[in-house]
Amino acid sequence: MKTILFMLLALNLLTSCSLAGTGAQYLVAQSNKPRNTSPASSPSDQSRLVADNAAFAFDLYRVLSSKPGNLFLSPYSISTALVMAQAGARGQTQAQINKALHFTLPSASLHQSFNALQLELNKREQNQSDANQKDFQLKVTNALWGEKTYTFKAEFLDLLAENYGAGLKLVDFKTAPEPSRQTINAWVSDQTEQKIKDLLPQGSIDSLTRLVLTNAIYFKADWSNPFTEKFTQPAEFTLLDGKKTQVQMMATDAKYMYAKGIGYQAIELPYKSNKLSMFIILPDEGKFSEVATALNGDGLSKAFASLELIQVNLRMPKFTFETSSNLVDSLEALGMTDAFSAELADFSGIDGTRDLFISHALHKAFISVDEKGTEAAAATALVFQLVSMPMKIIDLTIDRPFLFYIFDKQSGTLLFMGRLVNPG
Repeated sequence: MKTILFMLLALNLLTSCSLAGTGAQYLVAQSNKPRNTSPASSPSDQSRLVADNAAFAFDLYRVLSSKPGNLFLSPYSISTALVMAQAGARGQTQAQINKALHFTLPSASLHQSFNALQLELNKREQNQSDANQKDFQLKVTNALWGEKTYTFKAEFLDLLAENYGAGLKLVDFKTAPEPSRQTINAWVSDQTEQKIKDLLPQGSIDSLTRLVLTNAIYFKADWSNPFTEKFTQPAEFTLLDGKKTQVQMMATDAKYMYAKGIGYQAIELPYKSNKLSMFIILPDEGKFSEVATALNGDGLSKAFASLELIQVNLRMPKFTFETSSNLVDSLEALGMTDAFSAELADFSGIDGTRDLFISHALHKAFISVDEKGTEAAAATALVFQLVSMPMKIIDLTIDRPFLFYIFDKQSGTLLFMGRLVNPG
């Protein structure tokens, strides 16, 4: 079996990189496979992947929304991180990931379709005519962070290089876990324009960590119909419990795609270039829970299809917030249990053994909406830890005469020797 060490020696693909603005250095072990920029993904496969991802998104939202308060996440970021883990999963572990994430495409088609989708998303920004006057920014990046002394299967690294553009960044989890954590957090912050900080909290990386899969997404865009700042005024916002709070309410009068459905109103707010938009569902008073619980991918598509162009006097609040989630419990609730079990996880596609399991599945997301537009960022990290073997516990009480020796460990030289028969 080829290993990453073999690849480094035979292919000389070890490069040194620095992290912008941090001074941090790390080596990158690149697969010899370039990114496949023309993946064999048919339009039907793409449509199927988008539908599958939406089904997972609503399932995950329902689990996460059981906790009170604001909620914001990037299901695409989470799906992308998890599909990279799926590439190294085998047996029941892979089957559970497929079921929880609603993956219905065969593995080869699945990864090529994810590749095609990300390439397409990244083209949104690249295709703008004036690079100096960008209407929006949209960037999706992936990275693998591997323990520099650990052995990874070349096939796994090849698949991720070809489909996700992810090289293996080598770090020292074993003897320097905290600096490694800081390096990964700095990379995430750099990829998200400093909006996602400290994705990996203290304690999430330790000397048993062997691999971290990360995905980061950053988005910033201006409205096609910006709100006029002078019309923004303090106003009341009614909370779910009926209480009132003060917000800064933006206002505009423009033509929008709008629909009135059963129990809700819907509006589409396009961003400049009309390649992306925000779609808002406003449940009728007292119907929030009912609408939120019933809404799924199909329902959202039907609501979107019913939109009609109409003049709208729109008022909506400015807002900024971020959320952090440890996704382990939520993913287990969706049936993905073995991946988080040291006894049951099978990620033998990563290293040829069953020594790895996912110890943390972390997600952090930020959003800011104002008169000009929207800025949003999210990142997901999957932390793979080495299964620690159970230790036999021995009781040893040195309460009788004993012999002792002092060695130089490197050379094996016996420097001192002795015995103790009476410590008094």
